[in-house]
Amino acid sequence: MTTDLTASARVRPDVAPIQRRTLSLLFGTQIIGGIGVTIGVAVGALLAARIAGTAVAGLTQSAAVVGAALLAIPITRITNGHGRRPGLAVAYLVGAIGAVLVVFAAATRSVPLLLLGSLLFGGGAAANLQARYAAVDLAEPVRRGRQLALIVWATTIGAVAAPNFAALADTVTDGWGLPPLAGPYAFSAAAFVLAAGVLLALLRPDPLLTARRLEATDTAVASPPPTTEPPAGGLTVAPTSVARRGAGMRAAWQVVRDRPPARLGVAAVAVGHAVMVAVMSMTPVRLGESHGDADVLRVVGIVLSLHIAGMYALAPLVGWLADRLGRRAVILGGVALLLAACAIAGTADHHTPQLTVGLVLLGLGWSGTMVGGSTLLSESVPATVRPSVQGFSDLTMGLAGASAAAISGFVMRAAGYPVLTLLAAIVAVPLVALALRRGPVAAPDRED
Repeated sequence: MTTDLTASARVRPDVAPIQRRTLSLLFGTQIIGGIGVTIGVAVGALLAARIAGTAVAGLTQSAAVVGAALLAIPITRITNGHGRRPGLAVAYLVGAIGAVLVVFAAATRSVPLLLLGSLLFGGGAAANLQARYAAVDLAEPVRRGRQLALIVWATTIGAVAAPNFAALADTVTDGWGLPPLAGPYAFSAAAFVLAAGVLLALLRPDPLLTARRLEATDTAVASPPPTTEPPAGGLTVAPTSVARRGAGMRAAWQVVRDRPPARLGVAAVAVGHAVMVAVMSMTPVRLGESHGDADVLRVVGIVLSLHIAGMYALAPLVGWLADRLGRRAVILGGVALLLAACAIAGTADHHTPQLTVGLVLLGLGWSGTMVGGSTLLSESVPATVRPSVQGFSDLTMGLAGASAAAISGFVMRAAGYPVLTLLAAIVAVPLVALALRRGPVAAPDRED
């Protein structure tokens, strides 16, 4: 039995209001969560460098990315069992706990507490990333790419402004007795708690649980008994079997392994994120080499704001291009932008305007690989295993980014920023070959 979801044009007036409400709530919480995540990112490396040195600066970013990656596993389990609402809320609350621990670490100059806090701080990023999938649970198939990109874009409003709030947050909390650079993390904790509260109170009905209920109703009314005969692609089509397999990361990996488009989607998201994290996380330290304490926060805020604008501001256009030109074309365009960004940033020396151009292109390249890869992945796997596969993709992305962040600090100290950008570019090159590889590819959104 084969179902072409792209051909499903049946209007469901009962679903449309729920989807509009879901998108509105996710849009708002993405703004709040974007503020919380980005304020911490803006000062995290600087705080770590002052507490324990430049080499450790990369480890704090790495810990945050590892936290986001590892949290994908429990979030996926919570989401599979109870829906998107509790999964996203728990992730934000864990991020708030992490931000509070970082504040205590700054006050006590404790490196272990700083790393633990950074690890849990990744919960905020995990929630922001998982929200893009919640946006398409009830989306019409022909609009899936654009609605996913819309939620990615929503992060722009909070994330672009957030780095410029870092200095203000530090000034406001100075009277609270907090050490320098700790204040932004206090603001992050408040933002995460607010986002969790909004989701818990208002994200009703839950989009994933609603989608499952509607799918089960449609299947009971319209579907013939499932067959256990494997189709031409070699995948067993019994829905109960697929649903059981969708419960864990191992089952998700098996589904991705058997589907070339899904493999490309996971690889595009992971590689694009690794390249972006490696270069971006050490850029504040690079700027700190040429700017004094009085100006560095302001300069870092401007540069990271423009970088984050590149990541998110054009996401709707990227989603539209993915629908018009194809997912692979957008992924290839993203890789080309990443390579250009590494070349420009790596040759900027201490010329801040050129470095800023490189960071903007870095953000645009990330947007291409993220939107193109996430959309390709979501439409390449059956709905029964989609949440687990999406969690697996975020886990892979997080581990790739964490590895890049951990290595970046040591590369920066041993060889400098230009060598770091060169190595990041080399990592992106194999993705071109994977995207250009010809092979049998199923039509988008065809489910066995």
